[in-house]
Amino acid sequence: MPTIADTAAVSKPALWTGRALSGLVIVFMLFDGAIKLVPWPVVTETMDRMGYGSSETLARSLGLITVVCTVLYAVPPTSILGAILLTGYLGGAMASHVRIDSPLFSQILFGFYLGLMVWGGLWLRNRSSRALMLFSR
Repeated sequence: MPTIADTAAVSKPALWTGRALSGLVIVFMLFDGAIKLVPWPVVTETMDRMGYGSSETLARSLGLITVVCTVLYAVPPTSILGAILLTGYLGGAMASHVRIDSPLFSQILFGFYLGLMVWGGLWLRNRSSRALMLFSR
């Protein structure tokens, strides 16, 4: 849980903007993980088109990884670890899209956009995470 010192230097608008960004990421990633845990046919078909086969076991494994990383990101004491793990996961998704020649701005860079939201939300809502980032004082 963030301490008073962690949130003291964060203005209310920045705090709520960070929470909103993080909330959007959390909802999206939990949905993404949940559909892989089921797994819906669209998931296995998409995995097959991407060259991973239509393995339900792989889909469930990826869903579990997604949910665990997202929960780590959502819980304040482990949010930095969760952000690091989500960044790696999103990088793997981007690499998969590069490999199959997906459209750049809509599919390849979607993981990058989501990663910016992960770290931007964390930076806005958690002062202690700023020490890890390039633009800290």
